[in-house]
Amino acid sequence: MAKDVKPTRKNLMQIEDRIELSERGHNTLEKKRDGLIMEFMDILDQAQDVRGDLQEDYETAQRSIDMARTMEGDVAVRGAAAALTEHPELTTQSKNIMGVVVPQIESTKVRKDLDERGYGVLGTSARIDEAAEAYEELIETIILAAEVETAMKKMLEEIEKTKRRVNALEFKLLPDLRENQDYIEQKLEEQEREEIFRMKKIKAKKEQEEKEERETETETETEQPVTADD
Repeated sequence: MAKDVKPTRKNLMQIEDRIELSERGHNTLEKKRDGLIMEFMDILDQAQDVRGDLQEDYETAQRSIDMARTMEGDVAVRGAAAALTEHPELTTQSKNIMGVVVPQIESTKVRKDLDERGYGVLGTSARIDEAAEAYEELIETIILAAEVETAMKKMLEEIEKTKRRVNALEFKLLPDLRENQDYIEQKLEEQEREEIFRMKKIKAKKEQEEKEERETETETETEQPVTADD
């Protein structure tokens, strides 16, 4: 690559400017990468907690529904579920974490009072109420897990993208630029040495010519004839 660069002082100055700019960009990206990793680790801790809660809530909901089916019968449980008239509603917003847009999911109408579930209170038992409450809690945990997992995925993608840019600068662009810089500096030094050598030769030649000219003039003066008056 270096051989394709014309060894001029103008190109050298341009390359030095690009090196300085690339080094600043590299430092900025490294700081961003490190900050993203720290944020990712915080989200990862939250995700691990949410995964544990999700497993626990799922097992609780499963036990509750199994108990309700055992005590009340499958028909009664299905009837209570079919009586639901208001379903959960979700709205999504977003927040910015170090330039990464991650979702925020807001839910409404997930948890309900007894009189909001649609089925008759007198016609059901506490087992069905417990199952309904357990599944409402499970749904809330699923929504939180979806938010955290999506944020974690987006953060990881941004980390990988930033790492690729850091590596491209560190192992490709900057080495190429420094190679070009060294090549141009070497060529300019060679040109400077050649110019100095050329100037010395010109000076030596000129001095030799002047010397020969002086010697010729001296010989001419010596060879002039002597007159009678002398």
